[in-house]
Amino acid sequence: QVQLVESGGGLVQAGDSLRLSCTASGRSVSSYAKGWFRQAPGKEREFVASINWSGADTAYADSVKGRFTISRDNAKDIVYLQMNSLKPEDTAVYYCAHRNGPNVRRMVIDYDDWGQGTQVTVSS
Repeated sequence: QVQLVESGGGLVQAGDSLRLSCTASGRSVSSYAKGWFRQAPGKEREFVASINWSGADTAYADSVKGRFTISRDNAKDIVYLQMNSLKPEDTAVYYCAHRNGPNVRRMVIDYDDWGQGTQVTVSS
């Protein structure tokens, strides 16, 4: 099993930026894809971004494309989500996820381990 710990959330104003970090530990975490998902109150968990094992391939939800950037540092076993031009509709708990496979995926069911989440609140 892989342990994931998110950090970097907070309360910001619309237009601000935040960078989320996800520190992973466990078996060969650098060989597998990672993802970021979010869940707003009363809504289902939704895909935000995914990155393959090497960092060469990424995928984004349409709602964040051009504003968010996912990246990873395999030497440190950390995955980042840089969030720019934040909007109130980005308010949610953000979760880091690990999948036991090398390639990007967009669905919740494709991921095997999850962090506890970090709250991001964007005020208008």
